[in-house]
Amino acid sequence: MARRKLIAGNWKMHKTVAESVGLAGQVATELKNRQVDVLVAPTALALAAVASRLAGTPVMVAAQNLFWEDHGAYTGEVGGPLIRAAGASHVIIGHSERRQFFGESEKTAGLRVAAALAAGLVPILCVGEALAEREKDQTEGVLESQLAGALAGMGAAGLGGLIVAYEPVWAIGTGLNASPEQANQAHAFIRSWLAYRFDKKVAKATRILYGGSVKPANAAGLLTQSEVDGALVGGASLNVHDFLGIIEAI
Repeated sequence: MARRKLIAGNWKMHKTVAESVGLAGQVATELKNRQVDVLVAPTALALAAVASRLAGTPVMVAAQNLFWEDHGAYTGEVGGPLIRAAGASHVIIGHSERRQFFGESEKTAGLRVAAALAAGLVPILCVGEALAEREKDQTEGVLESQLAGALAGMGAAGLGGLIVAYEPVWAIGTGLNASPEQANQAHAFIRSWLAYRFDKKVAKATRILYGGSVKPANAAGLLTQSEVDGALVGGASLNVHDFLGIIEAI
């Protein structure tokens, strides 16, 4: 069975609660392509309100991060059970901005993946190389390190529909993006690593998204690649017409 495409919008630190609910409503109301899974990731403040607005629609909701403990004296953090109770079904883990600004590592990504799975959430694990690493031909080594660290100790049966998002750091918010061929090559490596680490069945079933300056103009070229199962969209997801344009490109 072919993997169903997924287009996910990461709204990052944008939109008030009211604005988030309004945008979510527009996406749900104007969505025409029902052959694609669609997901939005608002801020933690807007999570419950957006989930409530999208209840009964095809559009799913993700949190942008989670802490690895369920509860406790962790000021400012949000645990998996709280995210699930707010109405989310997915959670983004290990985004390059988390790694760059907040000290995320392979170890903490692994703790978060395990916590997400324990809470019944689907992890969207982000991996990707910096420009200097690509120029030194280190892309595959970086991807292998990030995947191995985040999935250490995991068994194939416990992956819970894991989604991987390949986001070359040099293409996030820069206007640059990997060529369709570069993206497909990186996705193929990730899938081969999953087959080696787990098994071919897991590798074949795992959806691998591309992220990094995805826009309506370049979406079709990326999303028609054999190993690209969708997109994790940043800036373009904040505009309903751009976001829907990417969805309609499939």
